[in-house]
Amino acid sequence: MGKNELRKDQEILKEETGELREFRPHESFIFGTIAIAWAIFQLAIASFVILDSTTIRSIHLAFAMSLVFLTIPFFKKPRKFCRYLSVTDRIPLIDYLFAIVGAISALYIMLDWQGIAMRAGCPNTRDIIFGILTIVLLLEATRRSIGPALTIIALAFTLYAFLGPYMPDVLAFKGVSLTKYLSQISLSTEGIYGIPLGVSASIVYLFVLLGAMLEKAGAGRFFIDIAISLLGRYKGGPAKAAIVSSALTGMVSGSSIANIVTTGNFTIPLMKKAGYPAKKAAATEVAASTDGQLMPPIMGAAAFIISEYVNVPYIEVVKAAAIPAFVSYFALFFVTHLEASKLGIRGLSKEELPDFKQTLKKGLHYLIPIAMLIYELVVLRHSPELSAFRSIMLLIVLMFVQEIVRARKTNNGNGIGQGLKNAFRLIGDAFIAGSRNMISVALATASAGIIVGIVNMGIGSMVTQIVEVLSHGNIFLLLLITAIASLLLGMGLPTTATYIVMASLTAPIIVQIGGIQGFIVPLMAAHLFCFYFGILADDTPPVGLASYAAAAIADSEPIPTGLQGFLYDLRTAIIPFMFIFNPDLILHNLNNWPLAILIFVMAVFASFAFTSILQGWLLTKNKWYDIPFLAIATLVLFHPALVNTLFNLPLNSKYYMYIIGMLSFGIVILMQKSRLKNS
Repeated sequence: MGKNELRKDQEILKEETGELREFRPHESFIFGTIAIAWAIFQLAIASFVILDSTTIRSIHLAFAMSLVFLTIPFFKKPRKFCRYLSVTDRIPLIDYLFAIVGAISALYIMLDWQGIAMRAGCPNTRDIIFGILTIVLLLEATRRSIGPALTIIALAFTLYAFLGPYMPDVLAFKGVSLTKYLSQISLSTEGIYGIPLGVSASIVYLFVLLGAMLEKAGAGRFFIDIAISLLGRYKGGPAKAAIVSSALTGMVSGSSIANIVTTGNFTIPLMKKAGYPAKKAAATEVAASTDGQLMPPIMGAAAFIISEYVNVPYIEVVKAAAIPAFVSYFALFFVTHLEASKLGIRGLSKEELPDFKQTLKKGLHYLIPIAMLIYELVVLRHSPELSAFRSIMLLIVLMFVQEIVRARKTNNGNGIGQGLKNAFRLIGDAFIAGSRNMISVALATASAGIIVGIVNMGIGSMVTQIVEVLSHGNIFLLLLITAIASLLLGMGLPTTATYIVMASLTAPIIVQIGGIQGFIVPLMAAHLFCFYFGILADDTPPVGLASYAAAAIADSEPIPTGLQGFLYDLRTAIIPFMFIFNPDLILHNLNNWPLAILIFVMAVFASFAFTSILQGWLLTKNKWYDIPFLAIATLVLFHPALVNTLFNLPLNSKYYMYIIGMLSFGIVILMQKSRLKNS
């Protein structure tokens, strides 16, 4: 990778993580102190400090508000007419002021909660001033952190709330007063300080911190090496290794771009060396990294919000997401296999592979906190925050042991003091990285709370009617509108914000219209539908930053890379449509594990059939008459009850219809084997 590409890659990552300013020593100390204090606060409330939810949310937002103003300038690129607002070599005085006022305004609801509660619906002048300050500074902080899209949407909803009485009849709304607006949005727990921010404050931070600590400890490189050592020798091995390493890294990072920059710097050059064109190497990494947010048990920030919105334990979200996530990754494996078959790509030689035993021996301890997390969540059924806290504490111990062992090796058995010093520095860096990574999540959830709060003022019912009119009461058209809207919104919003906005507006409508048309759509399926398309927006051209990051590493064109990545992600896009109509795919009301395994295996073959249609290849190049059989296999293996519905057969025999799907798939394999034999 050339210097220019490396610079582009680093610039994209800096914009994603907010590392735009080069701090002077005292500024680094200020920022680091606040960031570490945030991490300690979050660990404290997960263990021994008991605070009410409003206090936790306001302190959480105050940390995010102060850090964003310190680290990201008003203008991200230099402006000749106002250089002071775009300086990156220091923190200007105005941003110190923004940071202080932003933190105080975020804390106001905590500082005078009793008085605000007593004045509910009738805020005094001070309440109004701080309420307005909170909203204005939050929207500015959000604009700096994740771009203008969410700020513009929140302002549009705000204007609509005030101008509703003056809108045309179809869009008319009774409107709100300033006092009602502020009482709902910034002076209660129904808006900014609502469920999304609550989940960010109580759960998401700990999982983001766990991911940052694993990365700082060296787990990212371990995941890459172990994946290459296991899969590198097979056909298209580097691409398959990229998928596994991206899945493992994405499982804990929760960020597509951070995932690409972490794993892609190693896997993309390997794929290119094996023979993949630059565009396809980058697109494979994009598709793998984007889907990392689908992987249980962590699944990014939105999964915890799904748990709160649907009102089920988090383990139920993991259970529902398991089959779709693994099917998506198996399908991507198949994509890379087909691409390797078409391009004649073989695996890496033995000399090019890391030694599996040595790699595992050096990094086995990185798997212990992840195993602990899964054990806590799945076996002991502890809360996500307690599970994450215990895993972090275990990881801290392991980091101390790791650094002491390393120091003793380099100092002939005498480096305990140096090892302790290195461990403290490493943990401090991890705390700072975790806080930095959380800034955008905290601000996105808080700003999305403005939209949710306005919807709950009464706009929601009207939006429901508008969407129902647009879809003509047709569930298929409604799903298509939701998918397209999620992709469009996701071009400018992070996954979490896209999910919150779309789920608030459309998830209840999907359930309602589905019921009217005779489809029983579980609420979990509707929320996961919005979640999936919010994730897929990460590589939707022309904006998808994930594609730009991978293209910078691969030295390929960003837009063609994004298009190729989106083509690969079509294998994932079909899955949400299928689990809407076949809730078995999310194990809805299913606790029979042999049946769950059967559903999973059949869904994998369905994804293989669909992928073959998209790639135009199975064992060899497809002929036109292969496509109908592959299409039948896709539909029946994903949704066997479709056959029963079409031919009025009893639904209790639906699983026998898998035979039809497998026969259709088998016919194509036999026809293509015959063509290969005769060629």
